[in-house]
Amino acid sequence: MALTKTKKLLDLAQRRPMIRPRDLDKAGIPRNYLARLVERGQLYKIQRGLYSAHGVVPSEHMSLLEVSHLVPRAAICLLSALRFHEIGTQMPSEVWIALAGKAWAPKISHPPVRIVRFSAASLRFGLQVRRIAGGSIRVFSPAKTVADCFKFRHKIGADVALEALRECYRQKKATMDELWQAAKVCRVSNVMRPYMESLA
Repeated sequence: MALTKTKKLLDLAQRRPMIRPRDLDKAGIPRNYLARLVERGQLYKIQRGLYSAHGVVPSEHMSLLEVSHLVPRAAICLLSALRFHEIGTQMPSEVWIALAGKAWAPKISHPPVRIVRFSAASLRFGLQVRRIAGGSIRVFSPAKTVADCFKFRHKIGADVALEALRECYRQKKATMDELWQAAKVCRVSNVMRPYMESLA
């Protein structure tokens, strides 16, 4: 019986880039099997609550997935959302996440995280749940991400916001109507209007 559960756990670990203790609950495997297999060298512990099999090819979005597992209420935003949607040239060294104004901010040692505070309305608008290898993440839509870049242009740079707008529209990731709606929600319509008019 023990061998069957060990094999079941190793099979699970081979199918996913990361596994959590609660994944074992669904599979009917006792959680103490994680520690056993780590001790034997058959699994390794990424960090508290996250494990992986040796030799599993990590997902391109592994850091986004890790942070999403650690902070389920967070939404991937700004530079990390631009990268996820393949808009512009930004290669962030941190995972940018949005949290509600007074939400608890966890201390995460790895991967590096940058937390930005959003209002409740801004957190809901344009939020998508996207499936990626190994699970799902909460990320803002391309239009909302562009509007957020203008809202937080003092944090990320006005040039980044402008590039995001141009590339998003050029690649047809969002329509003018979607961008305008997002600009209104983020209260940056006056800032974005002249740039949007130059693209139309």
